[in-house]
Amino acid sequence: MTRRSWALEVLVFVVGAGTLGAEIAAARLLAPWFGASTIVWANTIAIVLVALSVGYALGGRFADKDPRPAGLARIVLVAAALLAVVPFVSGPFLRQAVKAVDQLSAATFVGSLLGVGALLAVPLLLLGMVSPYAVRLRVDRVDDAGRVAGRLYAISTVGSLTGTFLAALLLIPVAGTRRTFLIFAAAMALAAVANLGSRRVVAAVVPATILGLIALPTGTVKGATGADRVIWERETEYQYARVIEEPDGTRTLELNEGHAIHSRYRPGEWLTDNYWDELLALSLSGGHAPPRSVAILGNAAGTTARALGHYFPRTQVDAVEIDGELTKVGRALFDLTGPRLRTHTADARPWLQATQGRYDVIMVDAYRQPYIPFYLATREFFTLVRERLNPGGLVVVNVGHPEQSDALEKVLTATMRAAFGNGGVWRDPAEATNTVLLGTLATDPAGRLRDMAPRVEPELNTLLEATADRLSPGLPGGRVYTDDVAPVEWLVDTSLAEVARD
Repeated sequence: MTRRSWALEVLVFVVGAGTLGAEIAAARLLAPWFGASTIVWANTIAIVLVALSVGYALGGRFADKDPRPAGLARIVLVAAALLAVVPFVSGPFLRQAVKAVDQLSAATFVGSLLGVGALLAVPLLLLGMVSPYAVRLRVDRVDDAGRVAGRLYAISTVGSLTGTFLAALLLIPVAGTRRTFLIFAAAMALAAVANLGSRRVVAAVVPATILGLIALPTGTVKGATGADRVIWERETEYQYARVIEEPDGTRTLELNEGHAIHSRYRPGEWLTDNYWDELLALSLSGGHAPPRSVAILGNAAGTTARALGHYFPRTQVDAVEIDGELTKVGRALFDLTGPRLRTHTADARPWLQATQGRYDVIMVDAYRQPYIPFYLATREFFTLVRERLNPGGLVVVNVGHPEQSDALEKVLTATMRAAFGNGGVWRDPAEATNTVLLGTLATDPAGRLRDMAPRVEPELNTLLEATADRLSPGLPGGRVYTDDVAPVEWLVDTSLAEVARD
């Protein structure tokens, strides 16, 4: 094989890696603004496929007009340069895109589709031109067309596989999203320069410039507003996360697009004046109060676990969080401690399936508003939860929902009734955007709270009385979701659009 052939095949491999690597990085780029739901991923994949398809068609035409390696190399250089610009313009662009979407009352589907399309469509279209162009350059005889095409597309596919794992397992967790874009862009530019012949020295300025950009400090992905400040942020294996500190020392944990706060910490205080207080209060409405054991599925930085450890130091608390970085920041910045606290880095449902323990209370706070994991919202899941409860036990579910929309609550209520029976599901409309659902094997949860109120600390007494007054049977209606059919993301996205129209 000639040196020219090797250079071309390396270019095809690197472009394949860069294309899929950019797709993975693009989804992470959108997460702080539009979340990381299946809908956002679908939009990202759709834009990639459309851009590549157009690129395939154009690549063959350009190759017929200019069948030289230098022509292909110039296309890749332009694509690499455009890809390197993406992380620098994405912040201001996506910020304006979110505002525009809000003003137009459009849902996340539209915003993320437009966002990824505007940022990536052109460079990915150019990258799509590479494979057919390379086939044209390598085919010297018609008899060899099939063999050459098969070899080059195999090389491109292996490159795509390599880029996928490099981005997901190494580059994004270690180097971050911005540098992931730059590393792939630099690699493609270097591979393109090798195919330019006598002009490679001049063209080397492109990869050199991109490599220089890698050294720039990344700064804060999303700045805070007013007097608040970002004291910690991280692109974890699962999401974008940041901690905001207010002037009075209050700290909040935000994930991805930041529509909801997932943990709150106020120095020297354990109540939050938010839905975490209701989770704490409702844990006293079962057959055992205070509960002997509590499992928290979706612990985040540990607001509820911390409160349980303070008020009920004899309660065994198993705090489950899929993202270990959130547990670390909880210990460092949210005073995540407790005399009988055990933390687990695991996905909630597999952990619950594997555990041999039984609990007086299971709390489900794993829903990342506005989207929730479908497999934590099905009849099979709540049946598993019931099996893991002690006699008289209960499950407390935080349901974040669009304001003035009860569609998600009705679905979850109906689904929980499939496991706990018609009389076993109660609702606490704690906040405008948070309803806490209670599935219980005990009777009269409101009465149990009133009985407990005189026996708890004064600051909890008022909380229990108010919670008992709000408790009522779960709403009627709603469809039972199953592991087979659970269109929860579509439900929430539709609810958001309907609320915006109203």
